[in-house]
Amino acid sequence: MAIQQSEPTAQPSARPPKVVFRLLVVLLVLAVAGAALWLVDRASTPTPHPVAVDFPALHVAPAPVRVGAAAPAADAAQPSAQASAAGRQETAEVWLARVSGATGIPARALRAYANADLTMAKVQPGCHIPWTFLAGIGRIESDHGRFGGATLAANGDETRPVVGVPLNGSGVADISDTDGGGLDGDPVHDRAVGPMQFIPSTWRNWASDGNGDGVANPQNIDDATVSAARYLCAGGRDLATAAGWWAAVLSYNNSVEYGQKVFSVADAAAKASARP
Repeated sequence: MAIQQSEPTAQPSARPPKVVFRLLVVLLVLAVAGAALWLVDRASTPTPHPVAVDFPALHVAPAPVRVGAAAPAADAAQPSAQASAAGRQETAEVWLARVSGATGIPARALRAYANADLTMAKVQPGCHIPWTFLAGIGRIESDHGRFGGATLAANGDETRPVVGVPLNGSGVADISDTDGGGLDGDPVHDRAVGPMQFIPSTWRNWASDGNGDGVANPQNIDDATVSAARYLCAGGRDLATAAGWWAAVLSYNNSVEYGQKVFSVADAAAKASARP
């Protein structure tokens, strides 16, 4: 904002009194201190992402399926099962390159989805969560971590924080701040964060360390996908069943169209990744 200048008034002296100098020194110190605090705050708190019009979900057509009628294709649900079913060993790197090419899912995001799949197969085998389900959510929520100009670094961190719109009741849920702005940079309303778009209060309950670095970070896709998988598997759900799959996806976002879009991505990924 421009500051309008006024005509100078007559100055009684060309040299201001000492008290003015002292006042100027005090103001300078306060200004420097204030700037330092501002820089610390900016460095430690993610900047809320501006309201965007080009949400990833807008580019996905919902599948023509009724709630509870079916679950997505599961032929390619388990990365390890694909390799053994093919009758010959397929290394993780070969699998990632092949499936990433067939589905268009970035290899780093695909690695996180597959890791969460295999992790849950060990710790909660009755859930039967496929990597394709997580890929569906990741596509709808953040375009596999690429929303707003972000990309995934080699360690799975977002190169810039992925932060959603304020949940202030304007066409979205109305959720007052629950994290003091620590995760989302907004001290007034909560915003969904990270590639899997966790609301801060939900992240607090389900935060998981998916890559073994000792930190649970919603802006890291390994941590976020394992956390999402645990959330989706809650309550003993069996996601291999239509009832279990739909209960899980609607618990993530209680919207039929949302569920149909996740279904569309998951079903297409399963079919595209099946080894010929």
